[in-house]
Amino acid sequence: MSKPSFGEALRLWARLGFINFGGPAAQIAMMHRMLIEERRWISETRFLHALNYCTLLPGPEAQQLATYIGWLLHRTWGGIVAGGLFILPGFFCIMALSWLYAVHGEVPVVAALFYGLQCAILAIVFQAVVRIGSRALRNRVMVALAALAFVALFFFQVPFPLVVVAAAAIGFFGHRLAPELFKGSGHGGSDSGAADRVLEDGADHLVPSAGRAIRVAIVGAVLWLGPVAALWTFLGWDSTWTQLGIFFSEMAVVTFGGAYAVLAYVAQEAVDHYGWLKPEEMLSGLALAETTPGPLILVVQFVGFLAGYRDPGMLDPSLAGVLAATLVVWVTFVPSFLWILIGAPYVERLRGLPQLDAALTAITAAIVGVILNLAVWFALHVTFAEVPFIDVGWVHLPRPNLATLDPAALALALASAVALFRFKRGLVETLAGSAGLGMAWRLLG
Repeated sequence: MSKPSFGEALRLWARLGFINFGGPAAQIAMMHRMLIEERRWISETRFLHALNYCTLLPGPEAQQLATYIGWLLHRTWGGIVAGGLFILPGFFCIMALSWLYAVHGEVPVVAALFYGLQCAILAIVFQAVVRIGSRALRNRVMVALAALAFVALFFFQVPFPLVVVAAAAIGFFGHRLAPELFKGSGHGGSDSGAADRVLEDGADHLVPSAGRAIRVAIVGAVLWLGPVAALWTFLGWDSTWTQLGIFFSEMAVVTFGGAYAVLAYVAQEAVDHYGWLKPEEMLSGLALAETTPGPLILVVQFVGFLAGYRDPGMLDPSLAGVLAATLVVWVTFVPSFLWILIGAPYVERLRGLPQLDAALTAITAAIVGVILNLAVWFALHVTFAEVPFIDVGWVHLPRPNLATLDPAALALALASAVALFRFKRGLVETLAGSAGLGMAWRLLG
């Protein structure tokens, strides 16, 4: 057994970049099959270690897992190539689709297509609640954490980062009082050891080095925050471009729990606070991310495109959209590379601590409530044209206008849910079916 050449790895990561549909679970399964079952480049144990590291970090765990394994095999450039190729095909697909939506979104055929897609996405988000909840809510404490997270976000508008920090603190300190309630599920698997011995032979980059970590941190910080600082300097704080750079840089630090979790934070801020797009447009963006390769968090590219397109300044709107989308993707994903390139050797040492495992377990439970908040928020805005909110003391209550209920949207969402839950239909099949029915209803009805 020998370590693959850089060229062999490059071909694999390029192939994976074009076929990694279906969200993080499917993407991780693809990597497991391609790296372990088919090629035996790394061991089962090493793969699961890497996956565990990535769940502790903010950012898209599947893309970070690819970055980690690329780094493991071929050092820094291996990680950059693996993580970059994981993103690029989806980046170009969503860029083209974002332009189509922005320029031709009012065309009846295009509008009808996205009408059906957003109804299916609503069902897919509820499916994510069920799937993650079935794994994470193993006892009453975990159920309570999920419920508290939902209530805090939906009714009290507690900031998403605060919910994550509070859940981590509860898990960390709760482990001391009742460790059995905060115990992670763990992973198993067989390991021949041969692949690991090949990887570790002369692999000095696996050994923690403070000097190397500092150098990577400095270069990474300049690449990450340099463009944002330049925009702030030349365009000012109130510029849409500066706000995009700052907001998505902040988001990159708190994106625990995967794309669906952070979408609640992004959707409510991008729609309600900044006004970059409408709720139904956020669902359309998620539909694009679901039907193209790459991490689901690439939906932020759609947000950036619409924000730039609608506030182009002196630029052509399409060019402004492309540049804004590129900025958003840059500040979102550069940190994901940094967390791996800087922290992997250190996180490996910390991963076995039971307190950190308990904190992660609590965060995962809270994420169920976060995703439920996203699902309910989407459901209200998909099925009702008008959803005003009122404040009763500290409580934020929705008051949907029943006269604006869209029965067709509700029916499509329910049909998509039946397809997913009852008949176990695939993601692409469900999206295609809902899109087709939506187009027929809007164009022929």
